Amino acid sequence: MEKLFRLNEHGTTVKRELVAGVTTFLTMAYILAVNPNMLGQTGMPAGGVFTATALAAAIATLVMAFSANLPVALAPGMGLNAFFTYTVVMGMGYSWQLALTAVFLEGIVFIVLSFFKVREAIIDAIPANLKKAIAVGIGLFITIIGLADAGIVSSKMGTIIAFGEIKGPALVAVIGLVITVILYACKVPASILLGIIITTIIGIPFGVTTVAEGFKPFAAPSAPLFWKFDFSQMLTLKFFTVFFTFFFVDIFDTVGTLVGVTTEAGIIGSDGKIPRVKQALLSDAVGTVTGAMLGTSTVTSYVESTAGVASGGRTGLTSVFTGLLFLIALFLSPLFLLVPSAATAPALIMVGYFMMKSVTGIDFKDPTEGIPAFICIIVMPFSYSISEGIVWGLLTYVIMKLVTGKFKQISIVTWVLFVIFLLRFIFK
Repeated sequence: MEKLFRLNEHGTTVKRELVAGVTTFLTMAYILAVNPNMLGQTGMPAGGVFTATALAAAIATLVMAFSANLPVALAPGMGLNAFFTYTVVMGMGYSWQLALTAVFLEGIVFIVLSFFKVREAIIDAIPANLKKAIAVGIGLFITIIGLADAGIVSSKMGTIIAFGEIKGPALVAVIGLVITVILYACKVPASILLGIIITTIIGIPFGVTTVAEGFKPFAAPSAPLFWKFDFSQMLTLKFFTVFFTFFFVDIFDTVGTLVGVTTEAGIIGSDGKIPRVKQALLSDAVGTVTGAMLGTSTVTSYVESTAGVASGGRTGLTSVFTGLLFLIALFLSPLFLLVPSAATAPALIMVGYFMMKSVTGIDFKDPTEGIPAFICIIVMPFSYSISEGIVWGLLTYVIMKLVTGKFKQISIVTWVLFVIFLLRFIFK
């Protein structure tokens, strides 16, 4: 373990990495329930999608563990699966086979770009203050995910967002949050993981955690949807639009997540560079290709990895444990599906608190640095998109530097991204 993951160098232990790996898995295991349900609306067999989701997540996460040695887990991305279902298939009228083809080709392009360090150059082009803002924005983003999933907040007539009725799942989540905060404040080891377990148990008498009569924890996995591609329309303009959207959203969701997780873990370099970023991006690309071949939407790095980092995860060993749990989940789906969103919500909210710490390192005294960082932070949660936060933050950064005569601080790659982002709005 020491030779593979350099645990002592990162100030961690096998036990701590195990707890972190389990925590990350529990906070993102919802994808195993959500993805089959969502993609199933396209006509894809839910059982096959479940198997594809678990296998793709396991393979991509293990590749991340052994090639990049980072505590980052991967799985089919939320948002990307919604675009796959509601826009490409149900909206544009394409078959799910054609949508899978776009995802597959996107992954192939990502592999090529990873070898030529194009995606790495994009990450390096993001200014240091914006990288810190990305971490803060992700913290607020996943906090809102946790609050909304538990029903603590919701939209009401006349308001954009407000407190929901604190009963049922919302009440269980609030109780779980109080317990988790107390455990953390008292410095109880694995406080986040314990919070998830305790909240799941508390949810039983509330009817939030459902245990069916005759419950059996084991179930054989269905066969994946292997190589279900349709290349017949890949040269059309509409197909290119689908491909480019998958490509664009994935690349910046991954960039944002890697920056956020490594910042929270304290392993991002003093120069703002992510260690072994080439291998990390390659893991994402391999996961996307594998996922498409097995029958699921785009695989990407998960912001929920920060929950594991908050529990002490610092190396790829965290990802090993998470990946192995995805494999086990193939046979224990009834068991892990007992964990309700009300039980994972407190963990996500706590992670938001942890990631807010990066805000103290942002230079708000310089408006050309502080304002772009602020825009990046607020756009992520309010647009419900990591990639949109990066886009608007970087656009603001270039404009602020340009109008104040500090254009020499803008790198060539940043200029290229600026132009691409502008074209995206013009031709959207």
